[in-house]
Amino acid sequence: MKEITFNDFYQLYQNSSLSVLDVRAVDEFESLHLEGARNLPLSQLADTYEQLDKDQLYYVICKSGMRSARACQFLAEQGYDVINVQGGMTVFENL
Repeated sequence: MKEITFNDFYQLYQNSSLSVLDVRAVDEFESLHLEGARNLPLSQLADTYEQLDKDQLYYVICKSGMRSARACQFLAEQGYDVINVQGGMTVFENL
């Protein structure tokens, strides 16, 4: 699985147009999220992943990196190009 540290991801995010997929629950997403991120909760991913574009690279984020790692594994198995953001929103909250 491809991974990136949150700090490296955040530098890219600030300087580029990235597709960010946030797999936290809706209430977590609504309380704090990165601008432009798309919320597809891990609990619903098996039913919603086909909305995603297989030609797009997605940076997948959650609170700490565990749910995003599971989401990345699932999406990669479906043929999607994904990168897990290590540390997740916990790192962002502490910037």
